[in-house]
Amino acid sequence: MANRKRKGMLIKNTNPRPVSISMSTRTITLHPGDEELVTAEEVLDESLREFLQVRGVSIVRPALDEEEEELKQRLRSKK
Repeated sequence: MANRKRKGMLIKNTNPRPVSISMSTRTITLHPGDEELVTAEEVLDESLREFLQVRGVSIVRPALDEEEEELKQRLRSKK
């Protein structure tokens, strides 16, 4: 199987209520219709995957390389 570079994703709350996703890296609260970038590592987080399974949030599109790098820098500066 070919090695693929994992990418972050832009996710969106498709519920009529706010959702809060507690991942190992951070907690994201999304109100209905809100979108948020998540890193490639966060895409593998079990909590996020559960929300994706039950359609609590949806993947809008893969993150652009520039978006993912900016997000990683922003998260590093918060530590």
